[in-house]
Amino acid sequence: MALKKSLILFLMLALMLLVLGCFEASLGQETKAMRFQRQHIDSNNFPNGNATYCNVMMVCRNMTWGRCKEINTFVHEPLSAVEAICSEKNRTCIKGMKNCYQSRYPMSITVCRLRRGSRHPNCTYTTSPIIQQHITVACAGVPYVPVHFES
Repeated sequence: MALKKSLILFLMLALMLLVLGCFEASLGQETKAMRFQRQHIDSNNFPNGNATYCNVMMVCRNMTWGRCKEINTFVHEPLSAVEAICSEKNRTCIKGMKNCYQSRYPMSITVCRLRRGSRHPNCTYTTSPIIQQHITVACAGVPYVPVHFES
């Protein structure tokens, strides 16, 4: 019985931490770097098989406002590790731009995909298992930081 109560308490705490991440207030205009962080960086949470992770995160991170974003990737690494990709070997982006960089090492990611038949405002997503994969980002600005997720 005590184990069951502990498990329930743990799950409630994990959900509370996830929801608190939804309410990070930003002052002023959102920059491209801030948008990248909002849409792709989640170093504090790991879905660990939680099928509702993408449904919660896509709403919390404002990616279902006005429409359902079809696919989104969350990177479960420290922001500093993702920013460091901008100093890796340069490569051409999918759309021909020259400001893309691939991570030297695989990173932990979760991919959220819009479920077939899901329509706004009821956007529902499938949550991939956490995978280790090299990622590619486009970088810009001063400081030179990620502003777009390529793959």
